[in-house]
Amino acid sequence: MSFAKLVASGAIVLGDGANGTCLAAAGFIRRPYDLACLDAPDLVRSTHRSYFAAGADFVETNTFEANSIRLGDQAGVMHELNVAAARLAREAADEFSGKFVLGAIGPCGKPVEPIGSIRLADVRCAAAEQATALLEGGVDGFILETFIDVGELAAAVEGVRSVSDLPIVAAKAYVEDGEALAEGLPIQRARQMSDLAVQAVGANCVVGPQRMLDLVRMISEATSLPIIAFPTPGVPQLVKGQLVYDASAEYFARAAGRLVEAGATIIGGCCGTTPAHIHALRALIDSGTLKVKPHAAVVREARERPQLESTPPSRFGEKLARGEFVTAVEMDVPRGLKLDRLLRGAEELKAAGVDVINISDGARARLRMTPTAVVCLLHQQVGMEATMHFSCRDRNLLAIQADLLGAHALGIRNILAVTGDPANVGDYPSATSVFDVDAIGLVRILSRFNEGIDLAGYSIGVKCGFTIAVAFNPAAGDPDSELDRLRRKVDAGATVVYTQPVFDRETADVAVAACSALGVPCLMGVLPLRNPRHAEFMHNEVPGVRIPSWLRERIAGSIDDAEALEIGVEEAAKLSSYLRTVAQGLYLLPPFGNPAIARRVIEASSV
Repeated sequence: MSFAKLVASGAIVLGDGANGTCLAAAGFIRRPYDLACLDAPDLVRSTHRSYFAAGADFVETNTFEANSIRLGDQAGVMHELNVAAARLAREAADEFSGKFVLGAIGPCGKPVEPIGSIRLADVRCAAAEQATALLEGGVDGFILETFIDVGELAAAVEGVRSVSDLPIVAAKAYVEDGEALAEGLPIQRARQMSDLAVQAVGANCVVGPQRMLDLVRMISEATSLPIIAFPTPGVPQLVKGQLVYDASAEYFARAAGRLVEAGATIIGGCCGTTPAHIHALRALIDSGTLKVKPHAAVVREARERPQLESTPPSRFGEKLARGEFVTAVEMDVPRGLKLDRLLRGAEELKAAGVDVINISDGARARLRMTPTAVVCLLHQQVGMEATMHFSCRDRNLLAIQADLLGAHALGIRNILAVTGDPANVGDYPSATSVFDVDAIGLVRILSRFNEGIDLAGYSIGVKCGFTIAVAFNPAAGDPDSELDRLRRKVDAGATVVYTQPVFDRETADVAVAACSALGVPCLMGVLPLRNPRHAEFMHNEVPGVRIPSWLRERIAGSIDDAEALEIGVEEAAKLSSYLRTVAQGLYLLPPFGNPAIARRVIEASSV
């Protein structure tokens, strides 16, 4: 289970305590404590290990002060420090089962505009730099904590989001007095935080669990997101120049348990909390006596929100849900307005039993008719279902949502979410690429639409019925990164996977195993080769395509292009016959969108 799914499940998620407290107790007194990641790595790793051993589900990297602004004269080690911190936490997590690492990012430590001289643009840049280094070290998400200024927090979230789609937990430090609490300031701030691109919001530091109880109750009034609560053990005392917290682990666990009963599901401790405090809290959680109270905002919304009508899925989506084998064929959209050949080909494929036609969205940044119109014509004139590719290249966040709502209103239900090729590689290299989101963000938007809300949380009147498809390349040059992106797409809500073309069983088995592990059906891409030039072009000039040498040699040995095409169809049919036994569907990509070639492969592989 990913960290995002764990948080969204509603389970009680236990974090760690204070890294600085443990490091100081062990004798590391250099400030900031983050420098221990470089100066005393074994000590940092041991601290993380002790929290995991105490029962924490995740730990934070020792990087609270490790942004370039706060490091000041030591900013030159920022990247190295954050990478090292993430790797140390990752090494400790890997010694246990099912544990996570969150990259800790704190405020810049100086007043930001308009009060101070630090620009919000600088905050965004610093957060992006720090997040990039933490990603390199292997974090599962981020925790942005102890922010006082919500404007600074928003800028930091934007910075992290500019480099990553991993989950973000956002926590504010509330230093306001009782009068401010009485005026509902935490409710206002929680609403502001909930509008950010984060997965959980809440409070940390400054106050102990008793005072944080009121904060959690008020935050519960303002948000339906999971709530984080990381209090200190209480009020510290100054002993021999050191801040000392006197609350016992048992008291802390009982008091923190009340935060769960008030609605917090991500709990842990801040300054002064130790592995002993976390161990006691783990024991209380495991006792089964804590019951998470539903958010007041969720209860209120459920009472006020009308029950939304659900849109039935497409025939294609229904067959996938039933586990039936499906066949998809991609057809090329011609330049200009003449679609006669495409429509005739779709009629042939419909007669051959093809379930769905795939229509690309300006592939390779070439000018083609908008796929929305093409798909509607297929519906109207052929009665053929289609999967519409939807690219993030040409639309900002507003246009993406508007176009998807329009497509749904026109009856389009199957969407293949793609990031898209940049404009500068296509017909109009001077055109601007937008890329407000990538394919993962697009999947998240589609998933929200299927829940009946847009990205801002507003109702759209009905629950959409989108079948959300994504792409996966099992032959990618960086398989770990490709698999990680597929995992994140599925976590965001993808329900079916289309692979890039494969040419051998071994590569197909990689894709089948990856999709099976994630619990999503897989349509395997099959591309019949038409001649030696085609084979060499695909292998050498198309990124992510790998054709075995034996197949290229067999195609190259053909007498002419006609014989080469026969070999290409024969090998594609053999592979398709195998894929029918391991995958849930075929995704045929015939040369030039030729329906006759697709039909021959289907017929030969069905025998």
